[in-house]
Amino acid sequence: MTAADAFTEVSAVPAVRSVPLAHLSVELGHLYFEDFEAGEERLREHFRRVAPWVRPAVDSAVRGLPPGHKPRISTCFLIDDYFTKFSSPPEVVTALVATAAECGLTIDYVARESGCARAGEVDVATIVQQHLVDEPVEGSNGGRPPASRTGWLANGERSPASGGSAMSAPEPGWRPPRQSARRNHSIFVDVELWSDGPGGRLWSCPFLAAVWQLQRLGLLRNLGEPIADPVPATPSDLPREWEGMPAVVQLNPSAGPFRAYRTFTALDARFLPVELAVRTILGQVAVDTAVTTPIAERARREGLNLPIEPVDRIAYAFV
Repeated sequence: MTAADAFTEVSAVPAVRSVPLAHLSVELGHLYFEDFEAGEERLREHFRRVAPWVRPAVDSAVRGLPPGHKPRISTCFLIDDYFTKFSSPPEVVTALVATAAECGLTIDYVARESGCARAGEVDVATIVQQHLVDEPVEGSNGGRPPASRTGWLANGERSPASGGSAMSAPEPGWRPPRQSARRNHSIFVDVELWSDGPGGRLWSCPFLAAVWQLQRLGLLRNLGEPIADPVPATPSDLPREWEGMPAVVQLNPSAGPFRAYRTFTALDARFLPVELAVRTILGQVAVDTAVTTPIAERARREGLNLPIEPVDRIAYAFV
């Protein structure tokens, strides 16, 4: 979803700085604690399964370019240090780079999932949360609290609350949930965006993954400035603690830009429910037109047909 223009004081609107854009950002996977704990053979198996899907994705992007355009492609990998801290950045990134290379793959950028929640002093997740727009439900009377209060986001109308017991028959007034943009039948999705507890707010995996996609598409800004620009480093240069590692690290000095017009993500099939939730969230994020319009204009100047909605710029392979 893209935001409509608003009447504001010109002096109050910060200039939006543009970012370099590749034609395609290829994500080579996610890494969780259990994957690393299983050893390097698990990592090799992951990259063996991903490798056959990378070349077709790149070839497709290249075929979409006008004649004479040199393709700009970059690869990235996301490490989950948000829900579980494990090992150390030098050890994890060294293992990733080595096992990927054995399978003919190069990791240009590596990122921390914590950087999708907070990058330095920037509360990234809250910025995205403030741009959520609840889908208006047909016949709604405003009785459903907004996602900003509940922490839950749906792609349609929920079933009304029922006072019956779990084993009783459906009540006469019961209605099924209903997807807003359904075709014949509904596929209803209700996503938990965060939970609040004694330790503060814990953002959900789908919400952080939605932030990650917005980051890769070059759509995140804070007061007009890009968030978490990549920091060049080698695996051995990285700090021992995850908190000291930049949100995004550029490992390959000759890599194409980290952000891109389109993204492609190769994932294990276990991530399919998460990515369905991601697409539900992104369909209800209102991205500022001060960011989207220049990107669309740049794409047109390159002769590219860029979809209007950011969610339509994302492609996957579930392996």
